[in-house]
Amino acid sequence: MENSVAVAAKSTPLGGKIWTNALLFGLIGQIAWVVENMYFATFAQKLFEDGAKFGNMYYTATTLMVIFSAITATVTTIFMGGLCDKAGKRKPFITIGYLFWGATIMLFAAIPIDFNTSEGSLIIALLVIFDCIMTFAGSTANDAAFNAWVADVTDVTNRGKVNTILSIMPVIATVVTIVIAMFTFDKGDYTMFFIVLGIIPMVTGVLSAFMLKDAPGIVKNTNPNYFKETFYGFRPSVIKGNKMMYVCLSALCLIGIAQQTFMSYLISFVTMTLGITDYLVPLAVVIVLSAAITGGMGVLFDKFGRKNFYIPLVVVIVLGTLLVYLMEFMPQSAYEPVLYVGGTVMLGSMLCVAGALTAAFQDYIPKGFEGRFQGVRMCFTVLIPMIIGPIISLIIGINSFDSKDASATHPPFSIFLAAAIVALLAVIPIIFVRKDADRLRSSLLAKTVSQPEPNDGAEDGCQECAEETVHTSEKSLSAQEVQTTEVSETDDAPAGKEG
Repeated sequence: MENSVAVAAKSTPLGGKIWTNALLFGLIGQIAWVVENMYFATFAQKLFEDGAKFGNMYYTATTLMVIFSAITATVTTIFMGGLCDKAGKRKPFITIGYLFWGATIMLFAAIPIDFNTSEGSLIIALLVIFDCIMTFAGSTANDAAFNAWVADVTDVTNRGKVNTILSIMPVIATVVTIVIAMFTFDKGDYTMFFIVLGIIPMVTGVLSAFMLKDAPGIVKNTNPNYFKETFYGFRPSVIKGNKMMYVCLSALCLIGIAQQTFMSYLISFVTMTLGITDYLVPLAVVIVLSAAITGGMGVLFDKFGRKNFYIPLVVVIVLGTLLVYLMEFMPQSAYEPVLYVGGTVMLGSMLCVAGALTAAFQDYIPKGFEGRFQGVRMCFTVLIPMIIGPIISLIIGINSFDSKDASATHPPFSIFLAAAIVALLAVIPIIFVRKDADRLRSSLLAKTVSQPEPNDGAEDGCQECAEETVHTSEKSLSAQEVQTTEVSETDDAPAGKEG
């Protein structure tokens, strides 16, 4: 048995088509999210950066956009994730979602940039409404459908690598978006920026119609009570039966809160607080180095086990974030070199931990419930972090605000101190996730022992299908469990992956 499990523990090849789709749609989705998470906020901050004229609207606009966007993203993912499982398909939601996503980004080109103080509230309302419309499209395509697709086509032997590589996509997307912004946004041509960034997801949506395929063996939710099944992951009995999934998500939540205390203000922090107006080079260096670290760690996760890296990486997050905070007490000449080091350490470790914990979360999902649990994931990784994180920033920012000093609208260094404190708290749930890691991995690998290996002589398309079928069977519950979870209308939770 030990030899069989050892063989099964080898990473299952995914095939070129799956990797291409994962990287392409993962990257383009993150480019759109960078626009939403960073440039929508930066756009709002530029509109209200005159503190003497607009007062606290600089922080209010950003906070409201982030909070309402997070609520929209979570509610959308809950319902659309359930609908994905109900339909037994992911592709239509990805294709239509990306097309609509691009169109909604272009809406921001219609927002006026010259307005009176009395019109400030109306502008904030437009920013929030357009942001929510865009978020609805993005959460349907990416958060609900694409993430469920990734869970469908991966298994415990390769999930750490795939999710860690996908966690790099936001930083690569940031570089791409910054380059586009250099020739448009940074020159004040906001209209062209939003049009160009809107076209990219639309083109990708068209490509998905021809390139993307749903994994075979998706378990379709046949329960006629759609609304009851949509909130499946929030039932007390389901939480009790899959408790370690929620502990894992709690750790992701705390890392997310730490990140959201500064993420919406990152560009403004570099350009205004640090005074580095040419921000492309330092941010690009930090992003590229972080991506390289994250990619390497993804391979190590699957080779040596993710559990061995959780706590050390959280410690590194805290140290990196504290280093950025301590720049407040350093001479300005030290800002840029310290930013390279602190930013790389902070961002790289955050991406690594997020990728590892996301893979663990997917390991805990019972077969056939991939879509319905995406809404639960969004509550922990988007809704809660994007409400609490910006509120922390808002409190810190307002406390540092001086209406007589326009520079008071610069994001303060102390938001990184807050981030470090929150990140440190993530060690608590991670201890339990680490303790359960061996049991989880062994239970999943044991199901792969009796599965036949793919035919090495098969053509690429057939090889990929064979591999996807193996992935599906590897995660399957027993026949009795599947029958219970599919047709039962009781509140009993499938606990096939919970000890």
